[in-house]
Amino acid sequence: MKKKYKVLMVLGIVLASITLFFLVINVIPPKKVSTNNVFIKDKSVSRPMLAAHRGGSLTNPENTLKAYESAVRDYNIDIVESDIWITKDGKIVFSHDGYIDRMSDVALFDNTKEKHYIADYTLEELKNFNFGYGFQDKNGNYPYRNLVTIDQANRKEVLASEGLQILEVGKLFERFYEEKPNLLFIVEIKNGNELGYAAANALDDLLTNKYPNYKNNVVIGTFHDEISADLRNNHPTLLRGASTGDAAGFIITELLGVNLFNNADFTCLQIPTSYKIKGIKLTLDRKAIIRRAHRRGIAVQYWTINDADEMKHLASLGCDCIMTDDPELFNEVFG
Repeated sequence: MKKKYKVLMVLGIVLASITLFFLVINVIPPKKVSTNNVFIKDKSVSRPMLAAHRGGSLTNPENTLKAYESAVRDYNIDIVESDIWITKDGKIVFSHDGYIDRMSDVALFDNTKEKHYIADYTLEELKNFNFGYGFQDKNGNYPYRNLVTIDQANRKEVLASEGLQILEVGKLFERFYEEKPNLLFIVEIKNGNELGYAAANALDDLLTNKYPNYKNNVVIGTFHDEISADLRNNHPTLLRGASTGDAAGFIITELLGVNLFNNADFTCLQIPTSYKIKGIKLTLDRKAIIRRAHRRGIAVQYWTINDADEMKHLASLGCDCIMTDDPELFNEVFG
């Protein structure tokens, strides 16, 4: 009987110690990544920030000046969301894909290959294509498909005036630099390895030397861990979003209750509402994740949300930003 009592006592002490350990590490204030993160929404505002994903790809031709101007003017967005690639001549441009076939009319000029890659063209060559060609509106129409003909003499001028050329990153900064000094940007570097390093250098140079007042308005993300490491080591003054590895580490340690030991050093946690790992579905739309991130000065941004009920749900959790293809729907939901 005494032996059984001792075993139970030892078990009780072990369980109490474990419980105390988890209580202590979740009470200790964590080290803040940032004390003035502009991507964390004002607590007095009930709705999350609105980020127009690709400029609002359901309302305008994605990643074009037309889309971004409309997003700012018509939908009063808080954040521009975009993806960047580097051209053959080292210019950084907006595009979700590394090739231009889905949105442009490049195949009318060259149908000898299935994909035409941005890295194979100079910026001036890319400006010749109509990036409104592949856009289909909510009624199923293609409003910009016949905007210009292949051999039209003033083709480039028409596309430029309509905001439907490929968009250079610097041109978007220039467009809003004076008019919207508080506009925020989420930029994802899509190239990996050497081209990704070159894109990071070009972006840092642009923000440091031409648009310094936007430097703390731009958070840079990537799915490439080597580019995330390059940003951390070689571009320390730029704000970073969590890479895939960074996000996984933060979320797993939060779910296990040991997030205090996670060495997060990113500004924004950009995540979907759920994620599958080896067939196991993790739900990420959790108030605990948002609360822990805020304790560390990290903003939480969810992508890509095109459903009204899901928008309301995420807002109720206190997330900082909803990235959506449909800023029109967001404004209908929140007013």
